[in-house]
Amino acid sequence: MFLIGQYDSPFVRRTAIAMRLYGFNFQHKPWSTFGDAGLIAPYNPLRRVPTLVLDGNEAIIDSAAILDYLDETVGPERAMLPPRGAERRHQLRICAIATGLGDKSVSLVYESVLRKEQLKLWVDRCEAQISAALDALEKERDAIKTPYLFGERIGHSDIAVACALRFTGEAHPHLFDDRYAALKAHAAHCEALPAFKEIVQPLAPPKG
Repeated sequence: MFLIGQYDSPFVRRTAIAMRLYGFNFQHKPWSTFGDAGLIAPYNPLRRVPTLVLDGNEAIIDSAAILDYLDETVGPERAMLPPRGAERRHQLRICAIATGLGDKSVSLVYESVLRKEQLKLWVDRCEAQISAALDALEKERDAIKTPYLFGERIGHSDIAVACALRFTGEAHPHLFDDRYAALKAHAAHCEALPAFKEIVQPLAPPKG
Protein backbone atom coordinates (compact mmCIF):
# COMPACT_ATOMS: atom_id res chain seq x y z
CA MET A 1 0.00 0.00 0.00
CA PHE A 2 1.09 3.59 -0.40
CA LEU A 3 0.15 6.89 1.18
CA ILE A 4 -0.11 9.97 -1.02
CA GLY A 5 0.67 13.43 0.29
CA GLN A 6 3.40 15.53 1.84
CA TYR A 7 4.11 15.40 5.54
CA ASP A 8 3.82 19.16 5.96
CA SER A 9 0.06 18.57 5.74
CA PRO A 10 -1.35 17.98 9.24
CA PHE A 11 -3.84 15.53 7.73
CA VAL A 12 -1.28 13.43 5.88
CA ARG A 13 1.04 13.51 8.87
CA ARG A 14 -1.58 12.36 11.39
CA THR A 15 -2.43 9.47 9.08
CA ALA A 16 1.19 8.43 8.56
CA ILE A 17 2.00 8.64 12.28
CA ALA A 18 -0.99 6.42 13.11
CA MET A 19 0.14 3.93 10.46
CA ARG A 20 3.64 3.88 11.92
CA LEU A 21 2.35 3.44 15.48
CA TYR A 22 0.16 0.58 14.32
CA GLY A 23 3.09 -1.05 12.53
CA PHE A 24 1.76 -0.87 8.96
CA ASN A 25 4.28 -1.14 6.16
CA PHE A 26 3.62 1.43 3.47
CA GLN A 27 5.31 3.39 0.73
CA HIS A 28 5.14 7.16 0.77
CA LYS A 29 4.35 9.16 -2.35
CA PRO A 30 5.09 12.81 -1.44
CA TRP A 31 2.93 14.23 -4.19
CA SER A 32 1.74 17.82 -3.95
CA THR A 33 -1.90 18.74 -4.51
CA PHE A 34 -0.65 21.65 -6.61
CA GLY A 35 2.37 20.38 -8.54
CA ASP A 36 1.34 16.72 -8.75
CA ALA A 37 -2.44 16.93 -9.09
CA GLY A 38 -2.32 14.86 -12.27
CA LEU A 39 -0.64 12.00 -10.43
CA ILE A 40 -3.20 12.10 -7.61
CA ALA A 41 -6.29 12.30 -9.86
CA PRO A 42 -6.41 8.58 -10.87
CA TYR A 43 -6.71 7.67 -7.17
CA ASN A 44 -8.72 10.62 -5.89
CA PRO A 45 -10.92 12.69 -8.22
CA LEU A 46 -10.80 15.56 -5.74
CA ARG A 47 -6.98 15.61 -6.07
CA ARG A 48 -6.73 15.90 -2.30
CA VAL A 49 -4.52 14.29 0.31
CA PRO A 50 -4.16 12.08 2.19
CA THR A 51 -5.13 9.24 -0.08
CA LEU A 52 -4.25 5.68 0.90
CA VAL A 53 -4.01 3.14 -1.94
CA LEU A 54 -4.31 -0.46 -0.78
CA ASP A 55 -2.50 -3.39 -2.36
CA GLY A 56 -5.58 -4.26 -4.43
CA ASN A 57 -5.58 -0.69 -5.81
CA GLU A 58 -8.57 0.39 -3.71
CA ALA A 59 -8.15 4.03 -2.74
CA ILE A 60 -9.36 5.42 0.59
CA ILE A 61 -9.68 9.19 0.72
CA ASP A 62 -9.87 11.60 3.68
CA SER A 63 -7.86 11.12 6.87
CA ALA A 64 -10.91 10.18 8.97
CA ALA A 65 -11.88 7.40 6.54
CA ILE A 66 -8.30 6.12 6.42
CA LEU A 67 -8.03 6.05 10.22
CA ASP A 68 -11.36 4.22 10.41
CA TYR A 69 -9.94 1.57 8.05
CA LEU A 70 -6.77 1.28 10.13
CA ASP A 71 -8.77 0.89 13.35
CA GLU A 72 -10.94 -1.78 11.79
CA THR A 73 -7.87 -3.63 10.51
CA VAL A 74 -5.99 -3.70 13.82
CA GLY A 75 -9.12 -4.57 15.80
CA PRO A 76 -10.78 -3.02 18.86
CA GLU A 77 -8.06 -4.07 21.32
CA ARG A 78 -5.38 -2.07 19.51
CA ALA A 79 -7.48 0.68 17.96
CA MET A 80 -6.65 4.19 19.17
CA LEU A 81 -10.34 5.12 19.20
CA PRO A 82 -12.97 3.32 21.29
CA PRO A 83 -15.61 1.52 19.19
CA ARG A 84 -18.54 3.17 20.99
CA GLY A 85 -19.64 5.21 23.97
CA ALA A 86 -19.06 8.61 25.54
CA GLU A 87 -15.26 8.45 25.32
CA ARG A 88 -15.47 7.78 21.58
CA ARG A 89 -17.74 10.79 21.10
CA HIS A 90 -15.49 12.99 23.24
CA GLN A 91 -12.37 11.94 21.36
CA LEU A 92 -14.09 12.50 18.01
CA ARG A 93 -15.10 15.97 19.17
CA ILE A 94 -11.49 16.83 19.96
CA CYS A 95 -10.41 15.37 16.62
CA ALA A 96 -13.00 17.54 14.87
CA ILE A 97 -11.75 20.70 16.58
CA ALA A 98 -8.13 19.79 15.83
CA THR A 99 -8.78 19.00 12.18
CA GLY A 100 -10.85 22.17 11.90
CA LEU A 101 -7.90 24.06 13.32
CA GLY A 102 -5.67 22.47 10.72
CA ASP A 103 -8.12 23.24 7.93
CA LYS A 104 -8.38 26.93 8.86
CA SER A 105 -4.61 27.21 9.27
CA VAL A 106 -4.13 25.73 5.79
CA SER A 107 -6.79 28.04 4.35
CA LEU A 108 -5.01 31.05 5.81
CA VAL A 109 -1.73 29.94 4.23
CA TYR A 110 -3.43 29.62 0.86
CA GLU A 111 -4.96 33.07 1.26
CA SER A 112 -1.54 34.63 1.77
CA VAL A 113 0.17 32.64 -1.00
CA LEU A 114 -2.46 32.58 -3.74
CA ARG A 115 -3.83 36.11 -3.48
CA LYS A 116 -1.87 39.24 -4.24
CA GLU A 117 -4.22 41.15 -1.98
CA GLN A 118 -5.63 39.22 0.96
CA LEU A 119 -9.34 39.44 1.66
CA LYS A 120 -9.46 40.95 5.15
CA LEU A 121 -12.91 39.54 5.92
CA TRP A 122 -11.68 36.00 5.23
CA VAL A 123 -8.41 36.48 7.11
CA ASP A 124 -10.24 37.84 10.15
CA ARG A 125 -12.70 34.95 10.07
CA CYS A 126 -9.97 32.31 9.79
CA GLU A 127 -7.94 33.90 12.57
CA ALA A 128 -11.00 34.04 14.82
CA GLN A 129 -11.74 30.38 14.16
CA ILE A 130 -8.12 29.38 14.78
CA SER A 131 -8.02 31.29 18.06
CA ALA A 132 -11.35 29.83 19.20
CA ALA A 133 -10.16 26.30 18.40
CA LEU A 134 -6.90 26.88 20.29
CA ASP A 135 -8.84 28.24 23.27
CA ALA A 136 -11.11 25.19 23.34
CA LEU A 137 -8.24 22.73 23.01
CA GLU A 138 -6.20 24.53 25.68
CA LYS A 139 -9.12 24.26 28.09
CA GLU A 140 -9.45 20.55 27.34
CA ARG A 141 -5.75 19.79 27.73
CA ASP A 142 -5.22 21.96 30.81
CA ALA A 143 -7.91 20.01 32.68
CA ILE A 144 -6.19 16.66 32.06
CA LYS A 145 -3.11 15.58 34.00
CA THR A 146 -2.44 12.22 32.29
CA PRO A 147 0.31 11.89 29.64
CA TYR A 148 -2.31 11.80 26.89
CA LEU A 149 -5.79 13.21 26.51
CA PHE A 150 -7.50 9.96 27.47
CA GLY A 151 -5.02 8.38 29.84
CA GLU A 152 -1.70 6.61 29.56
CA ARG A 153 -2.11 5.57 25.94
CA ILE A 154 -1.86 7.75 22.86
CA GLY A 155 -5.02 8.16 20.79
CA HIS A 156 -6.09 9.67 17.50
CA SER A 157 -7.08 12.88 19.27
CA ASP A 158 -3.53 13.30 20.63
CA ILE A 159 -2.05 12.86 17.18
CA ALA A 160 -4.58 15.17 15.51
CA VAL A 161 -4.00 17.91 18.07
CA ALA A 162 -0.20 17.66 17.90
CA CYS A 163 -0.12 17.70 14.09
CA ALA A 164 -2.48 20.67 13.88
CA LEU A 165 -0.43 22.54 16.47
CA ARG A 166 2.82 22.01 14.62
CA PHE A 167 1.33 23.29 11.38
CA THR A 168 -0.32 26.27 13.05
CA GLY A 169 2.81 27.12 15.01
CA GLU A 170 4.93 27.11 11.85
CA ALA A 171 2.41 28.89 9.65
CA HIS A 172 0.93 31.38 12.13
CA PRO A 173 3.20 31.72 15.18
CA HIS A 174 1.49 34.96 16.21
CA LEU A 175 -1.70 32.98 16.86
CA PHE A 176 -0.19 29.99 18.67
CA ASP A 177 1.66 31.92 21.36
CA ASP A 178 2.54 31.56 25.04
CA ARG A 179 -1.10 31.72 26.14
CA TYR A 180 -1.33 28.03 25.27
CA ALA A 181 1.05 26.46 27.77
CA ALA A 182 -0.84 23.16 28.09
CA LEU A 183 -1.02 22.73 24.33
CA LYS A 184 2.65 23.54 23.90
CA ALA A 185 3.53 20.92 26.51
CA HIS A 186 1.27 18.39 24.77
CA ALA A 187 2.86 19.12 21.42
CA ALA A 188 6.38 18.79 22.84
CA HIS A 189 5.52 15.46 24.47
CA CYS A 190 4.15 14.04 21.22
CA GLU A 191 6.90 15.47 19.02
CA ALA A 192 9.50 13.67 21.20
CA LEU A 193 8.07 10.27 20.18
CA PRO A 194 10.03 8.35 17.49
CA ALA A 195 7.10 8.23 15.04
CA PHE A 196 6.68 12.01 15.20
CA LYS A 197 10.41 12.56 14.77
CA GLU A 198 10.47 10.27 11.74
CA ILE A 199 7.36 11.58 10.03
CA VAL A 200 7.85 15.32 9.77
CA GLN A 201 8.43 17.91 7.07
CA PRO A 202 9.02 21.63 7.47
CA LEU A 203 6.21 23.73 6.12
CA ALA A 204 6.73 24.86 2.55
CA PRO A 205 4.46 27.15 0.52
CA PRO A 206 2.36 25.45 -2.18
CA LYS A 207 3.72 25.52 -5.69
CA GLY A 208 1.61 25.64 -8.79
